[in-house]
Amino acid sequence: MTNHHYSMKEALIFSQRMAQLSKALWKAVEKDWQQWIKPYDLNINEHHILWIAYHLKGASISDVAKFGVMHVSTAFNFSKKLEERGYLKFSKKEADKRNTYVEITAEGETLLLDLMESYDPDKNSVFQGTAPLRELFGRFPDLVEIMAIVKNIYGDDFMDIFEKSIHNIDEDFYEEDGKLTKADLPKIQTS
Repeated sequence: MTNHHYSMKEALIFSQRMAQLSKALWKAVEKDWQQWIKPYDLNINEHHILWIAYHLKGASISDVAKFGVMHVSTAFNFSKKLEERGYLKFSKKEADKRNTYVEITAEGETLLLDLMESYDPDKNSVFQGTAPLRELFGRFPDLVEIMAIVKNIYGDDFMDIFEKSIHNIDEDFYEEDGKLTKADLPKIQTS
C-alpha cells in the first residue's frame, strides 16, 4: 500500500471540486470566446490555431496540437480550413520532411489583430467575474496555483509557450483610447 500524505477522502473532494469548478468555468470561457470570435466566422479551434501560429512564428502540426490541447487530426483539419481561407500556409522544412508546418499569413495576422482590437471586456463574463476581486485587492488574480497544476500536467514546454504569448501581447501591443493596437516599431526607451 502506498504511503500518501493525504487521505483518499481529501483527494476525492479536491478532484470533485476541481472537476465541477473547471467545468463551470470552461462553460463560461467557451461562451465568451465563441461570442468574441463569431463575427469573424471562426470557431474556437481555428482561433486557437491562429493564435499559436502567430506566437510561434511557424509551428509544426504536432506543436499546434500540443499547445492547443487538441488531437493532431483536429489541429491538421482545422489548419487546413484556415489555409483554404488564406489565413495559414503549410510547408515542409528541408531538414524535416516528416512534419508539416503552419505559418500565419499576412491576411491571418490581420484577422487575428482585428480580433484583438475588437476585444470588449464588458462582454466577457469571466473577466466581469474577476472585476470585484480587482476592485477589492487592486489587481486581478495571479492564477499561480492553476498555472502550477497545468505545468505539472502538460510540462515546461506548454508553459513556455503560454508565457511567450502573454509576453508578446505585453511587448507588441499598446493601448490607446481603450483599444489594443499592434506596435509597428519598437518602443524607444526614454530616460
